[in-house]
Amino acid sequence: MSDELVDLIVRLGRENRRWGCVRIQGELRKLGIRVSASSVRRILRQHGLGPAPRSGPTWREFLATQAKSMPATDFFTVGTVSLKQLYVLFVIELSTRQVHLLGVTDHPTGAFVTQVARNLVGDLADRGRSVKFLIRDRDAKFCASFDEVFRSEGIRVIKTPVRSPRANAYAERWVRTVRTECLDWLLVVGQGHLERVLRRYVRHYNEQRPHLGIDLDVPVSDSPTIAPPSLNIHRHDVLGGLIHEYQPVAA
Repeated sequence: MSDELVDLIVRLGRENRRWGCVRIQGELRKLGIRVSASSVRRILRQHGLGPAPRSGPTWREFLATQAKSMPATDFFTVGTVSLKQLYVLFVIELSTRQVHLLGVTDHPTGAFVTQVARNLVGDLADRGRSVKFLIRDRDAKFCASFDEVFRSEGIRVIKTPVRSPRANAYAERWVRTVRTECLDWLLVVGQGHLERVLRRYVRHYNEQRPHLGIDLDVPVSDSPTIAPPSLNIHRHDVLGGLIHEYQPVAA
């Protein structure tokens, strides 16, 4: 067997981890190459490519293939100067990294989460977004009526495994970002204050902050690109100068 054919078999095995030796044999036959399944199996094993796994895709693979139709949601808490604990509920779209602030409350009841679920579904419908899945953790604050709102719209709610924060990594990463860039630098007076701060930060996050996960783009961009690029830059201070935003100014 030629080295070129061996390399081709190894390439097919590496690029298609769910293919077994018979599937690869069939692909080769379609290309006009005849080789036995046992030979394919032997070559795959020699290169550390064992039998195709019988289980489904990994969580990372699942997220990658479904990102365009999948948001993730989560709660996080913020303490006020009066030692009151507030709960923040948000959604992040995996494909664009756009964040939606759903609500802030001091008492996350079933009625609260159900209503924000209805608001989110309505907003997605108004924007023509097709969503197939919603990721959430197993927090007891997500009641049955919360899930039912999405199921009634044909959206499957996927619960992450127990004690597996990495399974909701996009949401967890946003919580860390909003804390380190914003909340850790402020004293929150109350619920209204927190809502105003978060809405302004979310606007900055969605419209001005570049994201490594989307090739240093911004989730929502409506600013025309100036060509040729201008080095005449204007700085706009956000949240009292805590955050700086930069925009080119036409000469």
